Amino acid sequence: MARNLSGGHAHRTLFEGLDLTVSPGDVVGVVGSNGAGKTTLLRLLAGAAEPLEGSVVTAPNDAFIGWLPQEHERVPGETVGDYIARRTGASAATAAMEATAAALGGDQPGADEAYAVALDHWLASGATDLDDRIPAVLGELGLSVGRHAAMTSLSGGQAARAALAALLLSRFDLVLLDEPTNDLDLAGLERLESFVGGLRAGVVLVSHDREFLSRCVTRVVELDLAQNAVSVHDGSYESYLSEREVARRHVREAYEQYAGTRADLESRARTQREWSSKGVRNAMRKSPDNDKIRRAASIDSAEKQARKVRQMESRIARLEEVDEPRKEWVLQFSIGSAPRSSSVVATLREAVVRLGDFTLGPVSLQVEAGDRIGITGPNGAGKTTLLRMLLGRLGPDSGSASQGVSVAVGEIDQARTGLRESLSLGDAFADAVPDLAPAERRTLLAKFGLRADQVASLVGRLSPGERTRAAMALLQARGVNLLVLDEPTNHLDLPAIEQLEQALAAYDGALLLVSHDRRLLENVGVDRRWHVERGEVTQR
Repeated sequence: MARNLSGGHAHRTLFEGLDLTVSPGDVVGVVGSNGAGKTTLLRLLAGAAEPLEGSVVTAPNDAFIGWLPQEHERVPGETVGDYIARRTGASAATAAMEATAAALGGDQPGADEAYAVALDHWLASGATDLDDRIPAVLGELGLSVGRHAAMTSLSGGQAARAALAALLLSRFDLVLLDEPTNDLDLAGLERLESFVGGLRAGVVLVSHDREFLSRCVTRVVELDLAQNAVSVHDGSYESYLSEREVARRHVREAYEQYAGTRADLESRARTQREWSSKGVRNAMRKSPDNDKIRRAASIDSAEKQARKVRQMESRIARLEEVDEPRKEWVLQFSIGSAPRSSSVVATLREAVVRLGDFTLGPVSLQVEAGDRIGITGPNGAGKTTLLRMLLGRLGPDSGSASQGVSVAVGEIDQARTGLRESLSLGDAFADAVPDLAPAERRTLLAKFGLRADQVASLVGRLSPGERTRAAMALLQARGVNLLVLDEPTNHLDLPAIEQLEQALAAYDGALLLVSHDRRLLENVGVDRRWHVERGEVTQR
């Protein structure tokens, strides 16, 4: 339970005044723009950070809380089994139990009680039979590498399945999940949804996957950085969206009504002042030689108009002030267009490529100018390999692959490698678009929310979200007629994803979109779907 909770940094408060109770079976989704404090909230609930104000309490006091942050780095030397034990809390519980057991029999006060508490926690963590349960879950998720494989040897998709395995094997009383859907394929997403929906424990999660939120959450916490407000919406994600739109409309309407009324009264007050001044001048012109008449007219007119002005000012003062809604920063994204390419953009004819034990093909496909193609399939099925063949970056071992003429490619790949990692973002951007003036480059990067310190940072040190926004800025700076997007929504917040959808809706070139984001595929209006699985491509 969070009471009057405030979070942020010493120099900046991100949110304040949050009251939240999470009961068994609750699934609470936390939404807000990047930087609003979503991860900070999870850290506070996990006890990994101290609140600026307020408190977090659990019932019982020794409730087993599992905080599973989205990890981007893997620990060298850590096996899949070690990783799962760490993520489930079993390894920490085992270490604590062994330490308290070693203290038994000595003269340390409270050793027996400490051991009993640690033993209960160890049993609750599921550590007793974790090694026995791991193989079945890995097999269910299609992760054939086994628990002794090094985490550093896994692909991104395999690492995502290992993270999902850790979640499925956990036995927490409260589960805190930060972007659990990143890098999961459709099968993994369905398994995650099933697990979250069937949990008896309470869940608080941060996710950019709108379909996942729609299917799972029972309550929504919104951290609105622009309005400096926190709100809790009981009900589903869809009902939250409806309530939010109605609330925002009412706020806008209330302010517009207040602003309109105030402007009208102020205009009328100005008019009364002008009439007062004009009336005096007219009286003086009509009776230039009669001081008494002039003074009387002046006094009478001035008093009448002054009373009216005071009445207007009094009405203005009595107006109940309504604050203007603060305008939040919104990414305005468009895709630069290039002259139309040849009618055929890329063709594969009975193309086969072999990479170690993996074979893709034979594949016969054609991409034409203006095609909008969605590409789906499990992790490791060959989607990225297919893109590399279509773009001419990987030659087939048999069959043929050809590209059209005048094809200008714009790409966001999974690793966000469109910019040189050894350079600062500013220099890498200049290297990629040398024809763009320095001032225009800085303005464009700022438009994508990239600050001066980020522009000066090495590309390789940027966060995944910052790299994604830099890649989007590059698409806007360049003219393209073939757009290739490989999981573009990973690490983007919900407002940025909505902007991406709008940009894709307005883009009229060829589009190859690899995504597990079901709502994105639906909203951008793809014409065809290619499904890649077990090295084969089927058209749907």
